Amino acid sequence: MTAPEDAATGPTRSRITLQVNGDATDLTVDHRATLLDVLRERLGLTGTKKGCDHGQCGACTVLVDGRRANSCLLLAVAQDGAEVITVEGLAAGGELHPLQQAFLDRDAFQCGYCTPGQLCSAVGVFAEAAAGHPSRVTDPARPSGQGPVELTPAEIRERMSGNLCRCGAYPHIVAAVEDVTR
Repeated sequence: MTAPEDAATGPTRSRITLQVNGDATDLTVDHRATLLDVLRERLGLTGTKKGCDHGQCGACTVLVDGRRANSCLLLAVAQDGAEVITVEGLAAGGELHPLQQAFLDRDAFQCGYCTPGQLCSAVGVFAEAAAGHPSRVTDPARPSGQGPVELTPAEIRERMSGNLCRCGAYPHIVAAVEDVTR
């Protein structure tokens, strides 16, 4: 897929390829453009939200090469060749991702603005815990990388703490994430 509005490369523009939600996308980007802006403005993937634009709220969280990242802090040009998954890419074959269904079942959103970032972040949390990466609340006696970390409510709260919800739906978000870990 080629993004619209591609222009010639030059001293401030470069041609990159992103694998976005499973589709290869070739485009020319300004060196100052963030991944967030490219996703929203160039590719029309508006599920990823611009919140604080400083990496503090988590509304722009996406998965980059399987790891969660604040897309407002990433220069698009530096992501050349990366695999990017946005909230739009979580569902497969018309079926919601189990986490998306759990958010619906648990009413884990109110206004919904933070929900895409919460969902992408939680998917990243699952991968981190499965790989054995500890958090601040993981038992310090547990060796890092030695099997999965159990996602208790305390682990979920700690690992999701970088995603803010102005509506205060945190108990429902934690319950939804916990539902998927069972």
